Amino acid sequence: MSKYIAIATFGSLGDLYPYVAIAKELRTRGYRVVLAASSPLYSYIIESEGIEFLAVRPSGAINLEQDGEFIGLLSYSQQSLDYGISYLIAPHLRATYHDLIAAVGEADLVITHHLAFAATVAAEKTGTPRVSTVLSPASLMSVYDAPSLALATSAYERAMTLVANDAMYRSFRWQARYWSAAVRHLRAELGLPPSGDPFFEGQHSPDLVLGLFSQLLAKPQPDWPPQTKITGFPLYNYQQQQGLSPELEKFLQAGPPPIVFTLGSLVVWTQGNFYLEGAIAAHQLGYRAILLMGNAADNIPPNYLPEEAIAVDYAPHSALFPRAAAIVHHGGVGTTAQALRSGRPMLVVPCAYDQPDNAARLVRLGVARTIDRQHCTADRIAAELKHLLFDPTYAARAAEVGRLVQAEDGTKAAGDAIEAYLDNETSSRRK
Repeated sequence: MSKYIAIATFGSLGDLYPYVAIAKELRTRGYRVVLAASSPLYSYIIESEGIEFLAVRPSGAINLEQDGEFIGLLSYSQQSLDYGISYLIAPHLRATYHDLIAAVGEADLVITHHLAFAATVAAEKTGTPRVSTVLSPASLMSVYDAPSLALATSAYERAMTLVANDAMYRSFRWQARYWSAAVRHLRAELGLPPSGDPFFEGQHSPDLVLGLFSQLLAKPQPDWPPQTKITGFPLYNYQQQQGLSPELEKFLQAGPPPIVFTLGSLVVWTQGNFYLEGAIAAHQLGYRAILLMGNAADNIPPNYLPEEAIAVDYAPHSALFPRAAAIVHHGGVGTTAQALRSGRPMLVVPCAYDQPDNAARLVRLGVARTIDRQHCTADRIAAELKHLLFDPTYAARAAEVGRLVQAEDGTKAAGDAIEAYLDNETSSRRK
């Protein structure tokens, strides 16, 4: 009988796709896999890959078309995380736990997203072995590897920066106590002992933590959990089989490589003038533009965009990005992974969550430049793109990094680590 693995995630498509990739890999190795998510919209994606889908509450409560706009607006005031925890996770924690407890209890292993608090509690309550994961370096919150350290030019400045980083993380830990109160209450109700804060040490499995990102973004730090293993990006290329639409393929073949603009699956709901300013900037530089605008692409008035710009709902990043001259995006880790793999330089316009940290890492890597969302005017975008497009060092470095990322196989590495852990766990139980 094949072993059974439960995977619990939470969030947008960028939070889902890496686990679909891992679930597919584990299924090809003979495991039965169920993937739990809170949006019923994800069931089609998951089940189309032959993976079992488990709907957990707040199933149906998260609607990207409605909540996405609200969360996007909150991002500008840095309240999006507070909203997500306080309204989308904490009030439903007990219900989510009850939805998961049977599946987790029957599983030989549970794999958790860093915000899958209920699954973490369920694993401990049932004694089910657990592997925890993080999608980006920001979730590991190292005082030794923060964006501000890149600005330190002397030993003294570095020391002072470390002190400032430590103070910042202490402040965040204090704030997180309020967010994690619901987890502490649930644990007490279930008779579980107190544990570390679920935003810090409490999120990590004591046995194995998988960093589902490339070592090019971050290397292990002294204050990371010592059981952390970096796998590389587990890439899932949704709709790659269908390829690009005939309209988009025709556009690409009609001229030189364009600049691609995208805001992912969540920030796109609060796009503002990002796409129009981007199209104008590309036009100023003499470049064509492809705008991945989501549903807004269907409502573009005639003559609204400059010539040589096309607006589409969506296109598979793995098929489109390698054919771009440059990529302008929000810095979500899923988009970042595909952009790195494409070997194209990028301009990052971060909004919230891990995006500013990802942007800083891409700049340090030499493949990107970045600007604040508030300063996202056509002139500013054009000025930054001019560096990326006309300074050959960016293209050369992006191509070099692209080859390195292409050589990684994050999905296989994650599968190997999970399988080795499960085999070791089975052997230990037999002794």
